[in-house]
Amino acid sequence: MINASATRTALQAAENPQLVETESQLAEAAEIWSQCPALGIDTEFLRERTYRAELGLVQVSDGQTSWLIDPIRNPQLQPLKHLFSNAGRVKILHSASEDLEVLLHTLGVVPDPMVDTQIACAMLGQPLQMSYHNAVKWMFGFEVDKGQTRSNWIRRPLRPEQLHYAAVDVVFLPLMLQQLQAELEQMGRWEWLGEEINRMLDNCREESDPSSAYLRFKGLNRLDTSAAHTLRALAAWREQTAMDKNLARGFVLKDPVLMQIAQRQPESLDDLKNIDGLHPRDLERHGAKVLELVAQNRQANGPIEQVEALDTRQKKLLDAMRNAVAKKAKELNIDPALLASRKLLEALLREYETQGTVPERFSGWRQSIITDQLLDLAARSLNR
Repeated sequence: MINASATRTALQAAENPQLVETESQLAEAAEIWSQCPALGIDTEFLRERTYRAELGLVQVSDGQTSWLIDPIRNPQLQPLKHLFSNAGRVKILHSASEDLEVLLHTLGVVPDPMVDTQIACAMLGQPLQMSYHNAVKWMFGFEVDKGQTRSNWIRRPLRPEQLHYAAVDVVFLPLMLQQLQAELEQMGRWEWLGEEINRMLDNCREESDPSSAYLRFKGLNRLDTSAAHTLRALAAWREQTAMDKNLARGFVLKDPVLMQIAQRQPESLDDLKNIDGLHPRDLERHGAKVLELVAQNRQANGPIEQVEALDTRQKKLLDAMRNAVAKKAKELNIDPALLASRKLLEALLREYETQGTVPERFSGWRQSIITDQLLDLAARSLNR
């Protein structure tokens, strides 16, 4: 257990954070980091109109000091890149997926090796989506002020209350790791966490494929073949345009607009004017390209990947799988979503029935705990 003195030290560090705005200040901080076996990491960013989040602050803490690195005042962040790539320093984050995304885009690297305390808490019986604030309250009994959650982290100067909030968001992470690692090792689940982290790092390094962007649209399985091909082309074009211009997808064209275009197959600018939600400015900017893509796919009739609705037998199997997961999760005293969410169970069902394989996520520690049982249910459903 963490003693009260360590908690007080962390809180004092949050009260007096060190703002790092110059190369020399960053170099001095990096000298201290080089002696620390584990460091808490967090980021603050802004994502409103852009495709990629804009990094506004990077927080680093050893539990005794909180460094707030300003990437806007000092964009030369080589010491951070070195820290994140240093195999001898464990980086501790909470709910890391968005942090990894913004750091990979900004710095070209992600913190590795890494621990995600959100997943660690889930392996000890807490909700899989447990926030940092709730984790701190659960572990240390301290209420974190959430008032600056939606701050503009790009505007300068940052206010004192923003700096304090940012510091609090990182100072407890080293203390959390000490306690969580000890409990997970005692329960034989520390290796589970290592598998999950490696999977997370691998996933974050995978580049998105614009040609698959259409698969995220609701109602895809209700489109005919031509409309589905059109939607795939439109979604891929929009995804690439959003990436190239660093614009949120909706600031290129919104989802309902793309779906209407795919369904109606317009042949002229006048036809496009009748699409609900298509702004005249967007019509001027993108109308010609949209019509070109529609024309290219109007007669398309080849096979296209679509997510078909589950039939009655598959729905029954999915229910059986969910019940098995819920029962096993109760035995282990963990959130069922840690074993497998409904979405992942459906992906398992579809892949097993079409290819005879299972998603990688169901290998490793899950194999003997739940995967073998799920595959037995699937085989019996298919009479294999």
